Amino acid sequence: MTADRRPGMSGRNGIRPTMKDVAAAAGVGLKTVSRVVNGESGVTPEMAARVQAAIGVLGFRRNDSARLLRTGRTASVALLLEDIGDPFSSALSRAVEDVAVAEGCLLFTGSSAEDPARGRELALAFCARRVDGLIVVPAGDDHQYLLPEVESGTPVVFLDRPGTGIDADAVLSDNAGGARAGTAHLIAHGHRRIGFVGDLPTIHTAAERARGYREAMAAAGLPVAERWIDCGPTDRTRVAAAVHRLTTGPDAVTALFTANNRVTLAALHHLPAAARPALVGFDDLELADLLTPALTVVAQDPVALGALAARRLFDRLAGDTTPPMHLEIPTLLIPRGSGETPPAN
Repeated sequence: MTADRRPGMSGRNGIRPTMKDVAAAAGVGLKTVSRVVNGESGVTPEMAARVQAAIGVLGFRRNDSARLLRTGRTASVALLLEDIGDPFSSALSRAVEDVAVAEGCLLFTGSSAEDPARGRELALAFCARRVDGLIVVPAGDDHQYLLPEVESGTPVVFLDRPGTGIDADAVLSDNAGGARAGTAHLIAHGHRRIGFVGDLPTIHTAAERARGYREAMAAAGLPVAERWIDCGPTDRTRVAAAVHRLTTGPDAVTALFTANNRVTLAALHHLPAAARPALVGFDDLELADLLTPALTVVAQDPVALGALAARRLFDRLAGDTTPPMHLEIPTLLIPRGSGETPPAN
């Protein structure tokens, strides 16, 4: 007994309609349907509308397994983040997704939680599922495990931090330049004892921001006491201890530079009420302008970062074979009040 394949029959009755069914229902050729389904050019708006109407009536869905066999592509890419729950990571994800959707691709995402083993496991799991390309916010200091994937034709673009042990495209913020600008801003407002509270120094972005802080102090001819620098995990307990140590005692700092949004949020909970130090944070925060005083920040542009990384990946998928490059997005100093407070002593 054979299944009834009449063109007008909907796929919702358990029989999966094909492109031939759509072509017959729309009164167009099979190639026209293929072009519409795959987002290709060469179809008039009137024909495209007829095809889309037929697709809606029949409940047609593209067979990605067949597409893989035909083209070697799955129309999917993957994004590996540090933490999808972090506002910065969420903005990156949305920007990458917008480009992927425009390219007709599905985006898979995962979070490494700054664990190199978990990051490796997720990246290789995405590759095992035949994604066409990877965008990776790398954890750890060895990413050679991705070399076989790159050599087999899967492009990789690193985002926010460069990869190590592998020559691949990277899209980064100007971390050192942003920290230089934020520290110089505090110096311009009279501060000479400026504390730096950062993330783990093994993280590329954290190391670059610490470098920018030191360079700004050196450019102003100011010595840096090592006790003014406190780097480590971003949990509230550690940051609270750092803020207390830096802002108390006879040699207390008069200003703080907090080197990412998690550190800034933790610091805001523990700044002393009396003789409150000036503060500049790296990364903008939602509602930062509603604080008293409003928060001065060095803002990254996660939308530009994510979009550029995605475009770079799709350029590679389109056949771009130019040597890997590091692309840098500038940061922006936004004065709002907290960084303009003069020294209290």
